[in-house]
Amino acid sequence: MIANLELYRAFYWTAKEQNVSRAAERLFITQPSVSHAIKQLESELSVHLFHRGPKGMRLSEEGQLLYSQIELAFQVIESAERQLADINNLLRGELRLGSSDSLCKHYLLPSLGRFCNDYPHIRLDLVHGTTPEIIQNIKEGRIEFGIVRLPVADSSLTILETIEVQDCFVAGPRYFHLTQQPIPLSELSANPLILFSKNSSSRRFIQDFALSQGVAIEPEIELASVDLLIEFAKAGLGISFVTRQFVQTELATGKLAEVKLTEPIPQRKIGIALLKNRRLSSAATMFLQQYLHVEPGRKNGKPFG
Repeated sequence: MIANLELYRAFYWTAKEQNVSRAAERLFITQPSVSHAIKQLESELSVHLFHRGPKGMRLSEEGQLLYSQIELAFQVIESAERQLADINNLLRGELRLGSSDSLCKHYLLPSLGRFCNDYPHIRLDLVHGTTPEIIQNIKEGRIEFGIVRLPVADSSLTILETIEVQDCFVAGPRYFHLTQQPIPLSELSANPLILFSKNSSSRRFIQDFALSQGVAIEPEIELASVDLLIEFAKAGLGISFVTRQFVQTELATGKLAEVKLTEPIPQRKIGIALLKNRRLSSAATMFLQQYLHVEPGRKNGKPFG
């Protein structure tokens, strides 16, 4: 195969225009450069590709054979370039990301709705899971980035911090007697607790915090959904550990009340996790910068809600 594909480009446009001067204009090079390229190609292939006459350049039989194949090749290249331009202009493509159910519903969904409305031809691929599962999917290339609860310690990832959230314990009317004033964590732990499953970052966070206060807590009920944590607490099945911002409606309507502690629970941050040195797609870059308002080197994203 001839290494210099520019020779084929010169041949293609000369055959298409049937004129060396017009081919040179198409290629933004001089007419002698086009003539030289065609002669070099003919020499390399050991054939005559054109009959040269006063009316222009007419393909020889060998030239017609070559042109029929080269034309197909250039059509494929032009089609690929158009498709790449469509992806860069967000006229096609895919947004691949991951999130837990709760972060998707309460943090991600409004931004996703606006993005999909603005770019209806971008396919959405959303993977649900816990923070460890989301990180694994990022490393395996299944998704480009994930919305995770911090802290996350992994040297292969870049973490972009966004909003701060406050976790708390909430209870339904059955346990409202515990909500009148702050109580010690040790007193709270004597009641039935409802926590996320063991492999969740929220479960590890609250148990680590409790241990730092000298208290070991174990749940009466384990659940994998924040919606179920809320509903179980409302039903009086125990005291649930949730993100306060996710239960604003229930707190405002009196269906739930916060069980405040004498030991303040630290705030946590939500972050965007992505693999270091991996180039993001145009869709992912646009979504992060314009819809979640995060970018490398910037610490804070949009306010919650």
